[in-house]
Amino acid sequence: MKNLYITLSFFVFTMTVMAQNKDTRKADKLYARFEYVEAAEAYQQIDSKDSYIYNQLADSYYNVFNSKEAVKWYAKAIETDQDAEVYWRYAQMLKAEGRYEDSNTQMQKFASMAPNDHRAVSFKKDPNYLPKLRNQAKLFDEKVLDINDKKYGSFGAVLVDDNTLYFASARNTDRKIYGWNQEPFLDIYTSIYNTDGTLSNPAPLSEINTKYHDGPATVTTDGKTMYFSSESFKEGKEYEKDRENNLKVGQVWLFSAKKNNGKWGNAQALPFNNKNWSTSNPSISKDGKTLYFSSDREGTLGSNDIWKVDVNGDSYGEPVNLGPKVNTSGRESFPFITDDNKLYFSSDGRKGFGSLDVFRIDLSKDADAINLGDPVNGAKDDFAFTFNSTKNIGFFSSNRDGLDKIYSAVPVCGVEAIVQVRNKKTLQPIGGARVGILDDKSNLIEAKIADAQGLVSYNVDCNRVYGLQASIDKYSSGTSTIPASNGSQANVFVDLEPIDVTLNQTEVVLNEIYFEFNKSNITKEAAFELDKLVEVMKANSEMNILAKVHTDNRGSNEYNMKLSNERAMSIVQYIIDKGITKERISGKGFGESQPKVICEPCTEEQYGENRRSEFLIVTK
Repeated sequence: MKNLYITLSFFVFTMTVMAQNKDTRKADKLYARFEYVEAAEAYQQIDSKDSYIYNQLADSYYNVFNSKEAVKWYAKAIETDQDAEVYWRYAQMLKAEGRYEDSNTQMQKFASMAPNDHRAVSFKKDPNYLPKLRNQAKLFDEKVLDINDKKYGSFGAVLVDDNTLYFASARNTDRKIYGWNQEPFLDIYTSIYNTDGTLSNPAPLSEINTKYHDGPATVTTDGKTMYFSSESFKEGKEYEKDRENNLKVGQVWLFSAKKNNGKWGNAQALPFNNKNWSTSNPSISKDGKTLYFSSDREGTLGSNDIWKVDVNGDSYGEPVNLGPKVNTSGRESFPFITDDNKLYFSSDGRKGFGSLDVFRIDLSKDADAINLGDPVNGAKDDFAFTFNSTKNIGFFSSNRDGLDKIYSAVPVCGVEAIVQVRNKKTLQPIGGARVGILDDKSNLIEAKIADAQGLVSYNVDCNRVYGLQASIDKYSSGTSTIPASNGSQANVFVDLEPIDVTLNQTEVVLNEIYFEFNKSNITKEAAFELDKLVEVMKANSEMNILAKVHTDNRGSNEYNMKLSNERAMSIVQYIIDKGITKERISGKGFGESQPKVICEPCTEEQYGENRRSEFLIVTK
């Protein structure tokens, strides 16, 4: 009825053996030597690229944690069928680039191909689909109203300050049946909102209802003027004839009515109606001077837009389109303006859960519209959100149960978390830092860039703990926590320590470089430490470094030597990829041949001391 009014490890060497040829031999050799930067350059120089080359390029960049380039080449690789691991790596690189929804798409593909893999099992338990929407702070609790009819739809409820709830419903079975949905034509109904939050039995607004569709409505703050939707048929000849189908084609129009002696009457069509377009779903501002409505009138950006018009008594200005901050190439309808100039509206042209979703934008600020999130929005149509500030309760409509019904929306306790990124030593703000907020499973919900004062803000749920991560060049990444709170505001600091690498006569001292078990690719944690070395080498242009990688003595001598060599080459390739020339960085694995601590047996602490990376200064 409302439609009327919105008229795993990658098998590198196996693949190399299977797919290499004379064209890829040079690149494959570089790749096998873990010289990923030069391997990538060599693969890119091959004129005729195929799936194998795309995979090798992507994995080369994956292994040096160059997520931007890895994403580019994985996207080409998956144009043909791939091993499950390719999709998993692609997903990780997309996540590193902040493309969470795209990442989840690839994880879904991975999970379908390797359903028993522990990563797939974990993902399917908590896919974190659409993280920004599904993990954003809950704004309202919803409850279906008992005034809904069991068989026929109701929608568009608005509560005015005299405790009258107005809404549109098709429950009047004495009315003519509307062919679109085989329900009776719409009428406007009222119900009294009691002090205990209950609602009286609905009654039709007989002095307004006609044989045509009537409703929904809005009422001015003084209770003297009503604006409501109805049909152009009210005006007699304001319709077009479809002679071929023997139809009269009318439009939805807006009308006003005045209250005298407790009764509504003297309904008048508004002057900006037109038989060429629909004008519907009104909402009047608190001061009664601006009327918002939806229309497909000339100048509409999509199929239906939100408009406003100045009201001066019984005269009206020229309607104005609210523009791309609100409207899209899709459908925008059901506007509602609050006392503090926040506009609620429904749209299917924005990122949502499905079909129509309810959005809110603060018209008093240069702000973007936000999705109200779950539970107001879901996979079905969610629309016609209104809010009474005096009673602190809202209402919206949804067909989530298969029939248009009205729901209450009670604001939940929310906290505005104001986060400032600071220099840990000076406590001065750090502008431009990237700040991410995480849920209780350490999933990234949203990332923002701090302003010049190091500030970002997030709206979060009360009594819920959130994590924070912040990073910027030349500082160590920092973490903090938004504590559980039921206050209106929480001030949180994330302090970043300036990178201050210890230099002595022979060595650049870093924190331990950690690798995954039995692997040599550079992890995110390792990348952070190696970035410190890059900064030092950039600041000391004559400095050459030898990266020495050691293992403990668990495992065979041959295995430990091979693994340490692979890790050393990965470190070298990462440093080169960050802009240091290959002449300035070299690496060598020493396995278990140079233990720092002689022990037999060794404690875990002693194993850790022996399992280390050293960065020796060859020349300064």
